[in-house]
Amino acid sequence: MKEIIDTIYGIIWSDALIYLCLGVGIYFSFALKFNQVTYIREMVGLLFGGKSSAKGVSSFQAFAIAISGRVGTGNIAGVATAIAMGGPGAIFWMWAIAFLGASSAFIESTLGQIYKEVSDGQYRGGPAYYIERGLGMKWYAVLFALATIISTVFFLPGVQSNSIALSAFKAFEIPVGYTGIIVTLFLGLIILGGVKRISKVAEVVVPFMAIAYIAMAVIIILMNITEVPAVFALIVKSAFNLEAAFSGVFGMAIAWGVKRGIYSNEAGQGTAPHAAAAAEVTHPAAQGLVQAFSVYVDTWFVCTSTALMIIFTGQYNVVNPEGGFIIENLPGVEFGPEFTQRAIATHFPLIGEGFVAIALLFFAFTTIMAYYFIAETNLSYLTRNKSSKWAVKVLQVAILGATYYGSIKTAETAWLLGDIGVGMMAWLNMIAIILLRKPAFKAWEDFKKQRKEGKTPVFVAKDVGIENTDLWK
Repeated sequence: MKEIIDTIYGIIWSDALIYLCLGVGIYFSFALKFNQVTYIREMVGLLFGGKSSAKGVSSFQAFAIAISGRVGTGNIAGVATAIAMGGPGAIFWMWAIAFLGASSAFIESTLGQIYKEVSDGQYRGGPAYYIERGLGMKWYAVLFALATIISTVFFLPGVQSNSIALSAFKAFEIPVGYTGIIVTLFLGLIILGGVKRISKVAEVVVPFMAIAYIAMAVIIILMNITEVPAVFALIVKSAFNLEAAFSGVFGMAIAWGVKRGIYSNEAGQGTAPHAAAAAEVTHPAAQGLVQAFSVYVDTWFVCTSTALMIIFTGQYNVVNPEGGFIIENLPGVEFGPEFTQRAIATHFPLIGEGFVAIALLFFAFTTIMAYYFIAETNLSYLTRNKSSKWAVKVLQVAILGATYYGSIKTAETAWLLGDIGVGMMAWLNMIAIILLRKPAFKAWEDFKKQRKEGKTPVFVAKDVGIENTDLWK
């Protein structure tokens, strides 16, 4: 089984996917004239505008659901893994893929809004919907929906619950099985309440967890303020093979920076459009901008906070691709959340490990909530106009079982399966948004035109020549 998983992983995460993600991000950045920079002010303004409705959630709630999916284990254990495998330079490439990925996130989330529909009394949308309606390729849409359900139910939850269980054991010596049971029970209470309950929990928990974690990082940065220039210089030099100590992992820095960047911020992966489509907005591009901003929050704020804490304190190892270690500051310590726990414990010995365990609990738990929301949306797509109550129950039982199982399996297997899930979705969605770029571009031009005229943009699909939409008459 291990050999089979390794083989599938090698095929999906070949260099081709890394080049595809970078290439798509570069193309959309130029095509949109770098709106991920020029419209940052509007992103923040739109984030807090709008209200929820009987069918949809507010822009902020959709943002919170998306952030709960983006901000998870990847922001703590994933950053540590990137440093361990690619050196400090991997962080630069995580920043780069976030900057470029913000444009991909804008496109996919705008498409999610354009082609959304009402199902079970609420807005539903995502890649499966825009592939069918925009491309007219039902088989491709079904393939994406099936791949997403498999990934978000069976592959990805295990990464999150595994990290929660391991960090809880390290900090509080709680057996992983007990942690798995507790996490599974609380998850069940939330997902049984449906999308509205998920959005309300995310709306409260996400800002709290992100602010608390970043605040801890700021404290440690201030305690090491004189070292900030040197740390940033190390990251940049290592990223471009200019730091002799890390020259042996130059290629790994790019590969792992992109890989962990995509895993963390999910830009272009196809997960965020599900949350984006659930929002009640007057124009698809407005939600596209909000979701582009969520990529920055994930990587530039949360991931950077983790990276700086680890590098400031020197609590990391860097693996030599040819065997052994280039840097081994923590003999016998596996890369993962323990790097971050050790980093915080350097300055706060009494609370370091416990703080990371609690932060990881919130980060990873809300991510599993988002996975369920995504899985249910794709199930709704597959069972449209049919009774799906039994299917939803099966889905709920399956994700709860996978969450518990993930908490007790090995970390290596959990991450491999998680990466396979991310890679499958990224391949399918990246190709789709390239093929569907024209409707998104039309929506963007319409948004800019109305803003320039001093109007609050209101979208009418036929006015810009977009067909096969139900809700933008």
